Amino acid sequence: VQLQASGGGLVQAGGSLRLSCAASGRAFRMYAMGMGWFRQVPGKEREFVAHINWGGDTTYYTDSVKGRFIISRDNAKNTAYLQLNRLTVEDTAVYYCAAEMIRPGEYKYWGQGTQVTVSS
Repeated sequence: VQLQASGGGLVQAGGSLRLSCAASGRAFRMYAMGMGWFRQVPGKEREFVAHINWGGDTTYYTDSVKGRFIISRDNAKNTAYLQLNRLTVEDTAVYYCAAEMIRPGEYKYWGQGTQVTVSS
């Protein structure tokens, strides 16, 4: 099972980015798994950002991104997304996607990160 995160980049404060997380692998049943996004800044612990359930009808966000970020998924494409809006310099981090939540904050599968850098 592989998760491939993409879409990061350099953006000015107030701008937007859309991150994608493409899942692949034999017998990978993304449609049955909750998906999550996390972020990490060097020297700090990994931080939960958002989660979406398998059906896409239930989402959770950390308080700092509520109203600005939107998590979504397209099970037909085995892809999850994180739309980042009204970005601030505090959103600068490496963003990771994850699949199949074991318990809050703990997932079975993790992707490599994609760097998001917000300039002032």
